Amino acid sequence: MTKFLATALAAAAFFGCAIASAQQGVVDLPQLGEPADAAMSPAQEVALGSRVVSEFYAYDAIVEDPEVTDYVNTMGWKLASNSASGGKPPHFVFFVVADPRINAFALPGGFVGVNAGLITATRNESELAGVLGHEEAHVTQRHIARSQQEGEAGNIATWAAILAAIIAGSANPDLIIAALALGQASMYQRAVNYTRAHEIEADRIGIRTMATAGYDPDGMASFFSRLEQQSRLYGNRVPEILQTHPVNTTRVSEAKARAGAYKDREHRDTIDYQLMQARVRVITSEARDAVDYFSGEIANGRATVANRYGLALAMTQQGRYPEAMAALEPALEAYPRQANINMLQAKLLIGEGQTPKALALYDRMAGIYPRYAPVLLDYASALIGANRAADARQLLLSHDTSFSSFEANRLLAQAAHELGNTAEEAFQTANYRFERGDLIGAREQLDAALRLTTLSSQDRARLRARRDEIWEQTPPELRRGPRPT
Repeated sequence: MTKFLATALAAAAFFGCAIASAQQGVVDLPQLGEPADAAMSPAQEVALGSRVVSEFYAYDAIVEDPEVTDYVNTMGWKLASNSASGGKPPHFVFFVVADPRINAFALPGGFVGVNAGLITATRNESELAGVLGHEEAHVTQRHIARSQQEGEAGNIATWAAILAAIIAGSANPDLIIAALALGQASMYQRAVNYTRAHEIEADRIGIRTMATAGYDPDGMASFFSRLEQQSRLYGNRVPEILQTHPVNTTRVSEAKARAGAYKDREHRDTIDYQLMQARVRVITSEARDAVDYFSGEIANGRATVANRYGLALAMTQQGRYPEAMAALEPALEAYPRQANINMLQAKLLIGEGQTPKALALYDRMAGIYPRYAPVLLDYASALIGANRAADARQLLLSHDTSFSSFEANRLLAQAAHELGNTAEEAFQTANYRFERGDLIGAREQLDAALRLTTLSSQDRARLRARRDEIWEQTPPELRRGPRPT
């Protein structure tokens, strides 16, 4: 992650310079309470946030698992729709970072990242909801744009570097300071301090949002309190979330008091939370380590559905299909219609050479959950693997896969390749790259396709129109030459 920190800082500084080009030089940023637009417009916030996220994708730092992504997005939007901040919620984008450290962060423009380590560290669903609700409050209150002291000046380039430093949550302040532009080191400390000043506001709004959404409002306070107590044993190895979200006894007490103002409610963890917590542990670990962990849990009397699912998933990664199926069987008996458990069963059937049976299971699950994107994506992938690319394409185009749109684009490109449709393959590959923030790669894909002499006039017009759309959304400094004709 240290290498990523240095790269992210350098890239963020470049991105910030690009965004600041419209402002030229130094701008006066507002006091708290003045319109945040004077510091950073909503459009600049989205541009900055999306650029940082694109760097995460470029360095494979995001958990690109449709099931985990869908779960976090579902929880995030449930909270957003019950937000205590009032008004229409911004367009949030939630993603999971492949980092075992305990942390979460909010970027300008509605981008909220959750480390894999935080998901596995929570003890219940309300604790995870508490962290997400807190981060959403940072976004709705536009704390990044408001985080400047009176009389201080800065530019978007510096903010981009500060953001990358905060995200990385490094325990080495010298590394952070050295990465910032000369003369701007003090701005980092002031920014962090001001972020701390906003923590109470984010707590207040987040707790109320949790209660409205039906979660235990004490989840946020209990999670931060437990981490703070554990941190006394860490020495210099304080959890990253406590570095970027400082906690003290007063703050925890105030959070508990706020939570106590709401009626007592017991939120029962969903099976989805339990399964996705196990899934995150497996896909961010070595398969052998995951097998050992879940085997140990079961041997010690914790033979829960989630632990059996985790063991089966880890064994699947090792190609131990019959053993994985045996491990999964009790979970199937307990939850015969649960989507994630059935999807794993279908994968095991394919691994055992029973593809027709797996496809029948996918078809049944798609009928039960026609709006659950992971089932549709898995089903499409299985259809392609069974030489039924046309059926896969029809499935994807006729259903909503919005929470995993770029994965749908990837599968559509794969199906087009299998069908020999070069124009469609280029179009969907460009969309896939665009959704991940690779605007240059998307345009290059379309340019290469447009050089083909075998394109029909209709395909050529479609590819050119998409290239022009991407060109219009590309920042001027990344366009590389005149507008293509």
